[in-house]
Amino acid sequence: MSNVDNEQQAGLSWEELSAAIKWDAQGLVPAIVQDAVSKDVLMMAYMNEESLKLTLESGETWFWSRSRSELWHKGATSGHTQQVRALKYDCDGDTLLVQVIQNGPACHTGRYSCFYNEVPVKGQASAEPATAANDRFAMLSKLESVIAQREAERPEGAYTTYLFEKGIDKILKKVGEETAEVIIAAKNRDNDELRYESSDLIFHLMVLLREAKLPLDEVMKELDRRHKK
Repeated sequence: MSNVDNEQQAGLSWEELSAAIKWDAQGLVPAIVQDAVSKDVLMMAYMNEESLKLTLESGETWFWSRSRSELWHKGATSGHTQQVRALKYDCDGDTLLVQVIQNGPACHTGRYSCFYNEVPVKGQASAEPATAANDRFAMLSKLESVIAQREAERPEGAYTTYLFEKGIDKILKKVGEETAEVIIAAKNRDNDELRYESSDLIFHLMVLLREAKLPLDEVMKELDRRHKK
């Protein structure tokens, strides 16, 4: 994939960029929108040349509505705008990938993602244990996705909703409290309590990362950079 921003900075003109994209017979190209933090796919819509240009100029997503035959600015009515972090096109130039910071739900149904209708796949259940065995940290990726969904949808009664609605000060307080609990458990040489409190600390730390819109991937990259030193 080629990064549109990088190529424009390298001297790619708008005319060259537009020519690099394979617009269909209606002058459209599908755009897949992805959460830049959790990496969840949020939605798919279409762009034409004008909406792509508006997206690049404004830093927020614009699309072309095939049903209404008009431009639409995502979130203009609902407030659920998408701040573009990166925009790429694939090797064939016939699909865009737009990585965004999503404000609220991406779906008009009020869901975090439009892709919530799961279809059973043969062998799926038996494949899960193998996946978990091969990836010790798969739960962290799943947790990051769930926290992102909670932030967007704000389900009533959910503890994560409570944290996001109370804001950064409450989240920081909980991170501090859980850090102290981890220290006490370790000092007491109580591994059962240490396991429990460490889980609480990791959860609250990941809520903090989501609030800051800092992907867990960036933390992993920092650890990798330190390791390579």
